[in-house]
Amino acid sequence: MDNGLIPRRYAKALYKFALEKGETKRIYELSKRIVEAFRENPDLQKVLSNPFVSEEDKEKLLIAAAGEDDQIFHQFVLLILAQKRVEFANAMMLAYRDIYRKENHISQAKITTAVKLDDQRMEKLRRLVTDAFKDSQLEFTEAVDPALIGGFVIDVDSVRMDASLSNELEQLRQTLLS
Repeated sequence: MDNGLIPRRYAKALYKFALEKGETKRIYELSKRIVEAFRENPDLQKVLSNPFVSEEDKEKLLIAAAGEDDQIFHQFVLLILAQKRVEFANAMMLAYRDIYRKENHISQAKITTAVKLDDQRMEKLRRLVTDAFKDSQLEFTEAVDPALIGGFVIDVDSVRMDASLSNELEQLRQTLLS
C-alpha cells in the first residue's frame, strides 16, 4: 500500500472527527508541535518504528511530543496504535496540517534572508508580503541562507519573489553569456 495514502486517510479521519468536535484549530496547533518535535528529534521516528518499544511507551512519547494530553489526539494515538500504524504518526500530522491549511485557505510564506534581520526589518518584509497577497491568510517562517550574499527570497506557496544578490549576479552572468 502507498505510504502517502495511509497517512492521508488517517489525517482526513482525524480532521473530520475534530470538525465534529469543533476542535480543528486546536488539533492543527498540536499537529504543528508534533511535526516540529519530529524535525528536532529524528530519533523519534526510529523509536516509533521499533517493534521492541512498548505501545505504552510510544503512546507516552506521542503525547509528550504534542505538549499536552488532548483528549481528541489521545484517542487518535490509541487508534493508530491499535491499527499498527504508529510509524506513520509524523506523516499523518503533516497531512493533517495540509488538510487544515487547504480547508482554511492558509498559505505558507517563507522569508529567506542572507543574514538575520532585526524585528523591524522583518516586519517590513512581512507587511510587503501581506500587501501583495491581500486575499490570503499567511503563516510566516523565516530562514537565513548566507549563499544569497545579500537581499532576500520570499516564497508563498508556489510563487517566488527573488531579490537576492546571488540572483542578480546570476542574471548578469546569463546576460553576459548571451
